[in-house]
Amino acid sequence: MSRSATSVLVTLLFLACREAPPCVGPCGTVVIVGAEPDVLFPPTTQQDAGIAVSDMMFLKLADIGPAMNTLGDEGFVPQLAASWDLTDPTTIRFSMDPRARWHDGRPVTADDVLFTFDVYRDTLVNAGARPLLDHIEDVTTQDSLTALFHLRRNYPERFFDTVFHVRILPRHILDTIPRRDLGSHAFGRKPVGNGPFRFVQWVPGQYVELAADTAFFLGRPGLARVIWRVISDPVAGVTQVVAGEADVMPALGVPENVQRAREAPHVRVVESSPSFYAYIGFNLRYPGDRGRPHPLFADREVRRALSMVVDRGAVVQAVFGDGAHPGTGPLAQSLWIYSDSIQPLPFDTAEARRLLASRGWTGRDRDGVLLRGANRLEFELIVPTISQPRRRASVVLQEQFRRAGVSVSIVEVDFNLFNERAVTGRFDAMFGSWSQDPSPRSIEQNWGSAGLGASNHGAYSSAAFDRLVRDAVDAQDPVTARRRWHGALRQINEDAPAIWVYSLRPLAGVHRRFQDVSFRADQWSSLLWTWRIHPDSTLPRDRMIAP
Repeated sequence: MSRSATSVLVTLLFLACREAPPCVGPCGTVVIVGAEPDVLFPPTTQQDAGIAVSDMMFLKLADIGPAMNTLGDEGFVPQLAASWDLTDPTTIRFSMDPRARWHDGRPVTADDVLFTFDVYRDTLVNAGARPLLDHIEDVTTQDSLTALFHLRRNYPERFFDTVFHVRILPRHILDTIPRRDLGSHAFGRKPVGNGPFRFVQWVPGQYVELAADTAFFLGRPGLARVIWRVISDPVAGVTQVVAGEADVMPALGVPENVQRAREAPHVRVVESSPSFYAYIGFNLRYPGDRGRPHPLFADREVRRALSMVVDRGAVVQAVFGDGAHPGTGPLAQSLWIYSDSIQPLPFDTAEARRLLASRGWTGRDRDGVLLRGANRLEFELIVPTISQPRRRASVVLQEQFRRAGVSVSIVEVDFNLFNERAVTGRFDAMFGSWSQDPSPRSIEQNWGSAGLGASNHGAYSSAAFDRLVRDAVDAQDPVTARRRWHGALRQINEDAPAIWVYSLRPLAGVHRRFQDVSFRADQWSSLLWTWRIHPDSTLPRDRMIAP
C-alpha cells in the first residue's frame, strides 16, 4: 500500500471515530466495591449488600417518591402496578402493568403478588419484614392483572405498608419449593427478577455481575453492566476507587477515607443513604439459648448502668470528628420523627456505680474489674471486620468500660459470621448498625416483640413499648403520631436494650464519568439504573473493567 493510501485510510478511520453516533441505550460498566451479599432472596436478605444488589433486580408494586412521604399514597411511583385505588377504606386494588415481565420472559401477574405476600408472612420463611405486614388481613386476586389487599383497619400508613416492604417474587419458579427451604434454595444465589438489571453470575468472594434488561418495561437502563466487587477491607476499597479500578464506594467511612477520595481529581464525594444508626445491642437471652435469661443483660438496671458509663460524644469525636452525631435512640437523624428532645440515658459514671452496687457488683479484682462474689463483670462484644468505624469505636468503648470496672473482650468476625451469630442469638453484645425505612415502623421491626427471631436480635420485649408503638401507628395525623412515637422512644431509652452510639450521614465516592447520579435516602441502589456515563467523558463509554 502506498504512503498516500495509508494516509487516506488513517484519515477515514479518524473521521469515522469522530462521527460515530453517541451510545444509545445502556452503555458501559459500573464497578461498585462493598461487602459480599448474604443472599439474593428478598424476604430473607438481611445485609446491606444483599439488599442493594437485590433492589436492582426486584421491583415492588409501587415505590416511595423523592419526598419520602409515608402517609397516604401521595408521591408514590408506579412500578409493577400501573395504578391503584381504594374500593373501600380497608381495601386497596392494584392494577398490574401488563408490560411487566420476569427475566425469563413470563408476565408478572396478580398470582405472583398473592404468592409473594403468602411467602413473606410464612413463619417458616421468617422474613425480616413479616412484623410490618401484620395489618394486612388477606390478599386476593380479581383477575390475572388485579390484586386486592384487605386490611385489618384503616390507618395513615396502610398504603406504605402494603407496597414498601415487599419485592414481588416469581410464583412459577418458587411455588413448588418447600417454604422451609426457600431461604437456602439455589434461587437466592441465581435469582430471576423483574427489575432493570438481570442476574448474570456470582463468583463467591469475588463479585456479582448484573446486566441491563434492555426490554425493561419502565425504560432502558442507562448502564449496560454492574459489577459488585467483593472487598472486605474498606482501605482496599478506597484504594481501588482512588486508583480508578472501581467506580463507586457507597460508604467511605472514616475521615481519612473521605479525605483520600476528595483528593482524587476523578472522584466526587456525595452524600449517600443518611439513614444509619449504630448501637451496642445487649442480648437479653442466654447466648444460643433463647429459653434462658442472660446472666447480665436480663437485668434492666445493669443495662442502664452500662449505658451510663459510655461517653458517646467522646466516641464520635475520636472516630468521626464532625462526621457523625452521638446516638439518641434507635433512629437516625433522617427519620421524620427525630427530635433533639429525645435523649438517651446520660453519661453519669457515679449513677452507674450506684446502680451496679445495688445489684451486688461491689468488689474488685486486682485488674480493677468489678466482682459479684467470684463473678467478674465482663462480656464479649462481636464486631464486623468490614466496618472500620465500628472497629475503631469498639476500642474507644472498651477503654471507657475498663475505667468503669467492666471488662469487654472485642471479637472481630467477618460479616457473614457476624450476621449468623446475630440472627441465632449467639452473642453477649453486638456492635450492630441498622439502615432505617422512611417510616418509624422500622423501629418496631427491630425492637418490638413481633420482631423476635427475625430482626430483634437481642430479644428485647416490652409490653409497654409495644403498646406505645401501636398507638403511634394508629395516630391519624403527623402531630399526634410524632408525640406518640416520642413516648415509645423514651420508653425504650429507659429500658436500655442497647447503647445508641452514633448516627451517621455516610459519604460515597463516585467516579466523575457518571451523570444523573442520585442517592435516595432509604436505599441508594434503587436509582442506579437511571445513572449514565457522561457523553463528554474522556474514558470510553464501553469501558469493561475486569471483575
